[in-house]
Amino acid sequence: MTVEVARLGFSTTVAELRMRTWLLGPGQPMDVIDLFTDAEFKVVVDDRADVHINSRDGRLYLGWFPDGRPGSGGEGWKLTVTGTADSPGYCVAFHKETPAAVVAAAVGRVLATSVPTALG
Repeated sequence: MTVEVARLGFSTTVAELRMRTWLLGPGQPMDVIDLFTDAEFKVVVDDRADVHINSRDGRLYLGWFPDGRPGSGGEGWKLTVTGTADSPGYCVAFHKETPAAVVAAAVGRVLATSVPTALG
């Protein structure tokens, strides 16, 4: 068996190694908060200037903690959807330095997939 020594190892070009620019920094929290313009949500700003948003049915909660959620180690956003008897809910947390545009994309998707239930 013959091995070509020139073909062993790592090979790349400068073009393949080019740097990228990534979205960094917290951005504008209103990009997220403005998603909740519907009358179905209640917005409360507390004495620490943290923002709490609840759906009227109480199943969705979003908290924004500009200085970090107390006791969380830097959590800046907390999204929770309460489950039902048949399906568990979920909770998503984002660090306070997570770009608001990223949080808005996640929250927007959650809102887009929600539908009113029929009263019976």
